[in-house]
Amino acid sequence: MTLWAIVPVKPLHRGKSRLSDVLSEDERAALNQCMLENTLDVLSRVPKLERVLVISRDPRALTVARDHKAHTILEHGAPELNAALERATAFARKYAPGGILILPADIPLITVEDVSAMIDKAKKPPVVVISPDRHRVGTNALLLSPPGLFRYEFGPDSFNRHCQAAQQAGARLQICDSPSLALDLDTPEDLELVNQAMEPVSN
Repeated sequence: MTLWAIVPVKPLHRGKSRLSDVLSEDERAALNQCMLENTLDVLSRVPKLERVLVISRDPRALTVARDHKAHTILEHGAPELNAALERATAFARKYAPGGILILPADIPLITVEDVSAMIDKAKKPPVVVISPDRHRVGTNALLLSPPGLFRYEFGPDSFNRHCQAAQQAGARLQICDSPSLALDLDTPEDLELVNQAMEPVSN
């Protein structure tokens, strides 16, 4: 199965506004760029991914993506995540991939093994693989095979919405629970958890 990954990216200087009490705008921009670069580096090392496509309205983010050999789409119109993902998916489907993996760029602990585990669950289409956030409310990664099984439902309660959409589409539903995939970075509490996870283990 050929597989594309789509990475949506908010403007680097505007993302993670909920961290404004603990990080300056420049620090948040640097953090956003670092997470994007890490995500692209991880995806580049997943053998089963044919292409990586980044969609953003931020020219700087798109430059970073191209520096990492990713394909890019400049987002236009009102900033709406699901609409942007539908546009990116429509572009990818012109090349007839067997599956689409949606992976936001704000999962700092993501590993090659995480992505590979999701792909391994995507056998025998039609199938939908979902990795929920640590509260099991949001969707931190979503794989559809074939693409276009349903319209994306990112936003409040997206985990349950995507599960319901998969069942209504008649697809096999697979849940991929992973502590590292479950931790997306949005709040100061998330930042503290990431910092704790990245601290070296003392002997």
